[in-house]
Amino acid sequence: MSFFMPFIITSIAGLSTVLGSFVIFLRLKRESINKFIVFCLSLSLTIMIGISITELIPDASFGILTEFKLAKGIFFSILVFCIGIFSVYWMNQKIEKKGKGSQSLYRLGILSMMALMLHNLPEGIVTFLSSYQNITLGLKISLAIMFHNIPEGVSIAVPIFYATGSKKKAIVMSLLSGLAEPLGALLAFIFLRNFITDVMISFILIFVAGIMITLAIHELLPKSLEYHENSYILIGGGVGVILLLINHFVF
Repeated sequence: MSFFMPFIITSIAGLSTVLGSFVIFLRLKRESINKFIVFCLSLSLTIMIGISITELIPDASFGILTEFKLAKGIFFSILVFCIGIFSVYWMNQKIEKKGKGSQSLYRLGILSMMALMLHNLPEGIVTFLSSYQNITLGLKISLAIMFHNIPEGVSIAVPIFYATGSKKKAIVMSLLSGLAEPLGALLAFIFLRNFITDVMISFILIFVAGIMITLAIHELLPKSLEYHENSYILIGGGVGVILLLINHFVF
């Protein structure tokens, strides 16, 4: 298999985050903006928690426990997960020191972008290597990634747009997150083709799960509750669950 086709497949999957950012072009009435923000935040946190619990943690745990004994594997999994948790607080402090602490929506968008870039990087590696070995398998994985990358693009673009008023900045941030996947493909082809291991990917996925769950519970959920639009929290969460179910049973 040549480099070109697996790279194209991986790039399309990653750049689908930009499709999610296009929701900022919806013309909403002023009284509907808060409801829309709450819906998007709730959708995003549901997707982040759902992907982590149903995909990242089970897949990573299986890879780690096949490499290490039970007690050692559990210890390493918990350790790496906790490192992911504390990294959210570390990133939060860094953003606040740069003077953006008062813009909580902006901070949420940046944190989401960082978390999802870390999430997309190993996804890019896995998609590329799968496509490199089996083009059919790579296409299936790519479709599944596209399906959950679109709401991830929403989770980045919406808070940044409503914090800054800049459509360009919102789209660029979503694009940067998506570019992590073709970057992962390049890294896989240049450096990792012969060295990447299942356990290495597993540790990355556990780390990312820690980041995403912490971001969802500690940042996205409290922010969505601030708007006192509880019905839209439930609607966003319900749509997120439906998307997760479709992702699992269709792809």
